[in-house]
Amino acid sequence: QVQLVESGGGLVQAGGSLRLSCAASGRTFSAHNVGWFHQAPGKEREFVAAISWGGGTTNYANSVKGRFTISRDNAKKTVSLQMNSLKPEDTAVYYCAADLTVSRGYLSRRPEEYDYWGQGTQVTVSS
Repeated sequence: QVQLVESGGGLVQAGGSLRLSCAASGRTFSAHNVGWFHQAPGKEREFVAAISWGGGTTNYANSVKGRFTISRDNAKKTVSLQMNSLKPEDTAVYYCAADLTVSRGYLSRRPEEYDYWGQGTQVTVSS
């Protein structure tokens, strides 16, 4: 069982920065890949970034590459998403999720391949 709680969302002007955090509980957290997704009103949940269980591999959506950085601290059971140069189109609810399939072998971009989700945190970027 893994429980995830996101924090760090808020209102920021375009060009600004926010740092989202995902705090996890559960003994096996360090064995799982973790992803960040976002969902804007009326749209499907979309992949943002993912990080491997050990932190050595990352993957980003093209729309955030070069602006966002995902990282993790397994000792603290946290995964962070540093978001710089924010744009109004980044406005959405941001979710972290854990992929419990240890043998998957790749960082999934598909929401259906993630097993546990946090409640989300709202990010609003004003123009």
